[in-house]
Amino acid sequence: MKFEKNEPAPARARLSLRIKGRVQGVGFRYSAVDEALRLGITGWVRNTPDGDVELVAAGGKEALRRLAAWGHVGPPGALVTEVEESWLPYSGEFDGFRTVR
Repeated sequence: MKFEKNEPAPARARLSLRIKGRVQGVGFRYSAVDEALRLGITGWVRNTPDGDVELVAAGGKEALRRLAAWGHVGPPGALVTEVEESWLPYSGEFDGFRTVR
């Protein structure tokens, strides 16, 4: 993304989501990767041993808000019952968005 000289860069942040419900075995991680890439967000997503999905993302705040809203619904077949959401300062540590173990 390129900005003009006097145009401010979008405010950036880091977002952590813990998504609970029927979220494993429904393509949640792969759909999260697609959604994050569509929004230009970096980070990772993984299944947890207790049946949740954990997602950590960084990027523009508006794009992260959209990803958080998506996480409250998930892909078709998912049934999200609860989302724990934490916002942190942007760290710039990620270079893409991927599924991790």
